[in-house]
Amino acid sequence: MENKRKGKTTIAILTGGGDVPGLNPCIKTLVYRAASEGIKVMGIRRGWAGILEYNPDDSHTKLRSIQELIPSEVRTIDRSGGTYLHTSRINPSAAREKEVPDFLKKQFDGKEDVKDFTSHVLKNLEYLKVDAIIPIGGDDTLSFAERLHREGFPVIAIPKTMDNDVFGTDYCIGFSTAVTRSVNFIHALRTSTGSHERIAVIELFGRYCGETSLVAAYLAGVDRAIIPEVPFDPKRLAEFIMKDKKVNPQNYAMITISEGAKFIGGEMFLSGESDAYGHRRLGGIGEETGAILKELTGEDILNQRLSYLMRSGTPDSLDQMVAVNYANTAIDLFLKGVFGRLVALSRGIYTDIPLSTITTGQKRVDVRELYDIEEYRPKIRHVTGKPMFLY
Repeated sequence: MENKRKGKTTIAILTGGGDVPGLNPCIKTLVYRAASEGIKVMGIRRGWAGILEYNPDDSHTKLRSIQELIPSEVRTIDRSGGTYLHTSRINPSAAREKEVPDFLKKQFDGKEDVKDFTSHVLKNLEYLKVDAIIPIGGDDTLSFAERLHREGFPVIAIPKTMDNDVFGTDYCIGFSTAVTRSVNFIHALRTSTGSHERIAVIELFGRYCGETSLVAAYLAGVDRAIIPEVPFDPKRLAEFIMKDKKVNPQNYAMITISEGAKFIGGEMFLSGESDAYGHRRLGGIGEETGAILKELTGEDILNQRLSYLMRSGTPDSLDQMVAVNYANTAIDLFLKGVFGRLVALSRGIYTDIPLSTITTGQKRVDVRELYDIEEYRPKIRHVTGKPMFLY
């Protein structure tokens, strides 16, 4: 979609969903590059919640929701992880009464569980004289961005998620650092696992995609890797891991397991109520697997959830580079008047694709090419001709 509107030089940016390392370098680059091009930048705080909660008739909401961003304000933010703009998982197209500010609660009539406030968001963006919005997020955050695009509002999206599962791009900001953290912690856990001759079961974030578990296991030389794409038999896993333990001169073994993994015939381990995008909290499969392995083998088990440690702290150099280049690509598109696009990496090349692509499929591990379903471990059939991350 192209839009050649003249004399319009204001963009809004926001970060939504889980925080990941690399968001702050992306924000900083957007602000610096925009300033150099004479573009004003408004930061929307706390993801889509900020623009949902904004009330043009209440000046106090501006202080809470909107922040003008200039280079001096963001000069040092790239030196830390997380997101300077804060984040949330609010979905304005399906907001619950408890999630909206008081001035919007009156729109609920007692019969509705959720309400669509897209029109309210569009009115606020128009009131703020925003000419395009650049959301940085994963599937959920970008699904509402795609909704705004369908409503005719100019959108240029940037993919981020440590799970690396946004459909249409090979890479999302946060993935490299998550894998780097995982590999480092796995190696650190060899200390206790080996000293006590245990079996380590290390649960990793990743939601419904096993890429973090697979790649971390591949790089760290872990004995077995369990991924959501392949349901597993714990008895069979127990047999494999005991063989792995016996052939190790230090008499220990290690397993990575994705939080979205499940037993054959079983379901994912879910808890809590659904969020605004229909997702419940994942986690617990590692501990349950560890308990079963202990019962089957009689061995001591070291259970460890890496969880938020995977997404904490400063980004590695790859995530910094991708974040900076994605930001520059987004500003390039704005200057050209090209909207409704997702900046992306395809086989190592920076590009942009239709934003609607994210809704046309699901990104999952290519099991046939990258995984041994019989042995529960990475098996890379060939590397030649594949992109850097094998996808």
